Amino acid sequence: MRIVVQRVSRGQVTVDGQVTGSIGRGFVLLVGVTHDDTMADVEYLVDKVVNLRVFEDEAGKMNLSLLDIGGALLSVSQFTLYGDCRKGRRPNFMEAAKPDDANQLYEALNDKLRQHGVQVETGVFGAMMDVELVNDGPVTLLLESKRTL
Repeated sequence: MRIVVQRVSRGQVTVDGQVTGSIGRGFVLLVGVTHDDTMADVEYLVDKVVNLRVFEDEAGKMNLSLLDIGGALLSVSQFTLYGDCRKGRRPNFMEAAKPDDANQLYEALNDKLRQHGVQVETGVFGAMMDVELVNDGPVTLLLESKRTL
């Protein structure tokens, strides 16, 4: 499982002209799922996301987590995170999980994040989405449940 984490001052996702999720301060998560991901991958990444210390404390140091600041999450499924562009000019998406499997783990991720008391807003799985965000910092990190980079 692969998640691009962007620290934001606000974010919003729109599907067919309707806002499906909107947050203030927190993270926008772009979530990709691959074939062999399991609930262990979900658990690992949930712990990372809610405890990642990238928000400034009173001294201006990145020392606070999403939980510490009471931040929110905007979670967006994005199979293209598993696009392989090494050969040719068209990405190969063979490493992305099948939609039914990916959606199950994506929903499990969101449910587990909510269990930490975090507000979780989402897009619509498999839909064409417009994602807007104001990257704060900018701070953008890549989290992976398996060491592949």
